[in-house]
Amino acid sequence: MADSRQREHQQPCIIIPARYASSRFPGKPLARLKGAGGVERSLIEWSWRAARKVPDISFMLVATDNRRIADEVERFGGTAVMTPAECANGTERCAAAIASLAQVPEIIVNFQGDAPLTPQAIVSAVIARMRDEPALAVATPAIPCRGETYRHLMEDHAAGRVGGTTVVFNRLKQALYFSKNVIPYVPPTEEGGVGPVHLHLGIYAYRPDALAAYLESPPSALELAEGLEQLRFLDIGVGVGAVVCEPPDGSMIELNNPSDVPLIEGELKRRDL
Repeated sequence: MADSRQREHQQPCIIIPARYASSRFPGKPLARLKGAGGVERSLIEWSWRAARKVPDISFMLVATDNRRIADEVERFGGTAVMTPAECANGTERCAAAIASLAQVPEIIVNFQGDAPLTPQAIVSAVIARMRDEPALAVATPAIPCRGETYRHLMEDHAAGRVGGTTVVFNRLKQALYFSKNVIPYVPPTEEGGVGPVHLHLGIYAYRPDALAAYLESPPSALELAEGLEQLRFLDIGVGVGAVVCEPPDGSMIELNNPSDVPLIEGELKRRDL
């Protein structure tokens, strides 16, 4: 029995942060989306089902600040943990959620509650990096930004829109900076190639100590300026590993605005989900 508990402690857990308030889409986790065959489920259930495909996970939780979301999670057979409404972001919500656990796994995965199209292979790659490097405190994916994707980013930038978050890292694949701007600068003559631009996906794997340090630290000036929670880790000297993953087959659009619903529904149907 002791060996069984030890193995479970070594297996990662997944926490899905889900807050009710959203300036662009209030009540977003409860939004209804149709998949293949017209099957309708809430966004949080679609995200739970996507996270459940990640292998070798000890358990999963939805960390929320709203009883309606918790009730929905319990309705479809999931587990919900109530966390303070004051949590500023998903990382703070994950830290608050593990505070209620009797035993905390060595690796905690933050799986975005508005990203039901996330491929399990990318989550598994982030977990594998953490297992391979016991000293690494945080890991997160970086996707090479090629051709058409890069052009879309630059078009959004020129129009004053945020088309995605980019990340730069060193030769050891340690993150140097994350930005809603397109970084690094790429000369126009080189835009057609693969280049050094990488999209950042909002999936994280943390050690418990890293989450504790994050929660104990005030938001950094860069975090507040960019609106990117992961910059707090860099500000307090906690290393973040960038896990380079090949672009997945199909869209990975997140549900940020009501207009994203038909786009995600189309991809759910294309994947026969």
